[in-house]
Amino acid sequence: MALLTPSSQIDLQALQLDDARALLKHDAKDSQQEAGESPTGYLQRVIDGLCEISLKDPLTGLGNRRHLRSTLERAIETVARSGESVLLLLLDIDHFKAINDTHGHLAGDQVLQAIANCLADCVRPMDTVVRYGGEEFAVILPHCRPLFGRAVAERIRQTVASLSIPVAAQTNVQVTISTGGAYAPEWVRSTADLWIERADQQLYRAKTSGRNQVCLDQPQELSVSAEEKGLLFAHIAADEATMIRNLSGDAPPDSQGNATDRVNA
Repeated sequence: MALLTPSSQIDLQALQLDDARALLKHDAKDSQQEAGESPTGYLQRVIDGLCEISLKDPLTGLGNRRHLRSTLERAIETVARSGESVLLLLLDIDHFKAINDTHGHLAGDQVLQAIANCLADCVRPMDTVVRYGGEEFAVILPHCRPLFGRAVAERIRQTVASLSIPVAAQTNVQVTISTGGAYAPEWVRSTADLWIERADQQLYRAKTSGRNQVCLDQPQELSVSAEEKGLLFAHIAADEATMIRNLSGDAPPDSQGNATDRVNA
């Protein structure tokens, strides 16, 4: 049964919205009720704003881990239905602790922001870039065939390596990233955890193999044997043969020994 909540029954003064308003204001969003805005409309705008910032990393402005998981779960459903090729990349800044130790944590934050902007500029509007945690990022690339995926990952790696990031007066730093990636299994409903784990294994390979490189887990192709093809498609071949005979006039005789004509309605 629908719950009736007319706008006239919403008392904004009775709601504890101070913390919500403070969060929205901190995120540069208008937290005050506008002139002529109904209580229901205002409350919905506050809720929408809170939902948006709950999926955003406050330092870089990218999506956060919660946003990553929801995007992965939607991608898994798409892959299971359509067999679309979707690539997940995990990227980790090499020797990031040394930057914090040498230049301070503020410099580390500036590096994270610069890398975030670089990643966003390297991908398509349909792609998703998130800060996975700490100095680690993730990129989800839909409609991404294997050869294209490696080219994108290499381009990102080279672009990051070419950055000169200012962290103080007359002080710039350069960093590199290690990248691991995995494709979602096509036509299979996997899980976000398994997908992330496969990409993370490739990231570990990249880190232990010298860093500043890309390691991808290539998608597994589903193979079908000749016997399985026969079982799957034999009925189709039989139907096609019958249709050809009917169209050519070579229809099989009926029980009375007369040729049977079939007419399409």
